[in-house]
Amino acid sequence: MKVFVINSLGSALMPTTPRNARLLLKENQATIALRGPFTIQLNYSTGVYKQPITLGIDAGFKHIGYSAVTENEELVGGEVELLNDMSERITERRKYRRTRRNRLRHRAPRFNNRRRSSRWLTPSIQHKYDAHAKLIKRIKSVLPITKTIIETANFDIQKINNPEIEATEYQEGLQKGYLNLTSYIRHRDEYKCQNKDCKNKLKDVILQIHHIGFWLNPPDRTDRPGNLITLCDKCHSSSNHKKGKLLFGWKPKVKSFKSETFMSTIYKKLLEEFEAEQAYGYETKFKREELKLDKSHHNDAFCTANGTIQTRSKSLILEEIRRNKRSMEQFYDAKYIDIRTSDKASGSVLSSGRRTRNIDLNGENLRVYRGKKIIKGQRRIKTKRYAYNPNDYVMFENKKYRVIGMQNLGTGVKIANYPGVANKVVNSKKVKSVKRRTGICERIN
Repeated sequence: MKVFVINSLGSALMPTTPRNARLLLKENQATIALRGPFTIQLNYSTGVYKQPITLGIDAGFKHIGYSAVTENEELVGGEVELLNDMSERITERRKYRRTRRNRLRHRAPRFNNRRRSSRWLTPSIQHKYDAHAKLIKRIKSVLPITKTIIETANFDIQKINNPEIEATEYQEGLQKGYLNLTSYIRHRDEYKCQNKDCKNKLKDVILQIHHIGFWLNPPDRTDRPGNLITLCDKCHSSSNHKKGKLLFGWKPKVKSFKSETFMSTIYKKLLEEFEAEQAYGYETKFKREELKLDKSHHNDAFCTANGTIQTRSKSLILEEIRRNKRSMEQFYDAKYIDIRTSDKASGSVLSSGRRTRNIDLNGENLRVYRGKKIIKGQRRIKTKRYAYNPNDYVMFENKKYRVIGMQNLGTGVKIANYPGVANKVVNSKKVKSVKRRTGICERIN
């Protein structure tokens, strides 16, 4: 593993070996600038000789592959596991915000004074884009990159469905015409019955489209792709639709083009911001198979950077850690005894069922089944930052543990995998910080 070097002015130089870095630090000719990745800064003036370095990026929705290659060797390479569930966190934030605002007697109207820029992205996609940009900038801050190549794929989802689509037909959407939608669903499901236990062995299988949510109350018979799935005529029978049979209550996961749509959305912004060249997935696949490399994000990035016979570096696996929980207010629901089962249930479960002012659209009133209140509901407001965040590492009883969170106003630290206890809370004064992990950092096994 190379040690990265920056000069006295902060500009990136060619990396050096750990031995040379150790000697420079020992002779006070350099200081430690960063520990992740390990980087030293020279204390004396030096030349600016640099070799050509090509940075290859395998852009993706869940993982990013990266590789920096010279003519003779790969300086650094690996992959980043991105933070997921951004949409769920945004939904949770909206729930808290609405609850807080509903307590106000009056709030000035603020629904018509918002403007979005032409380059606006949804928060979940903006987060993924920022992660790509952050990784590229970090690598460029410690390596003198001369060329950047980003593997992207400009997927045209509607053209997958209709190869002859053009002009205003793009505005008509995927669901214009039942035949068009049917062919799209069959293509998405690879022209196969999606029942894992299908016993239809005919060569010419008759495929039909099934509405997944037909059994819901109220039933979901919409023709949106997420509610449709491909089945053969043997599985898609009237008897299988009945209560207690195969299709009643079935909740299969359908394939989505979320990652392809994401790449179609951001690839131009990435290429423009970093003045990068574009590579396509089929080109990378051809190079990888020619070099007889396994399929991985690291290898894809190596091939994207035009890597061939260079000496490979050890794969450095990074992960994105949530920096901070920005919700300063937490709601904890009250708990009741459900008189039907004598089990504990939250107040939100045993609710009145009212969702709208239209009586016909409301659900069943379960409030009548509330028994004795056993836990009082409460709201807590975090007024200060705590010493440790989730995924930090601390030393306790001469062993290293991962932090789950803080308790009791920061006086207790909850740690994972303590012998005999799944999640143990210890006094924060009895632990010592080992490693703080926020943003993009090295994975610890």
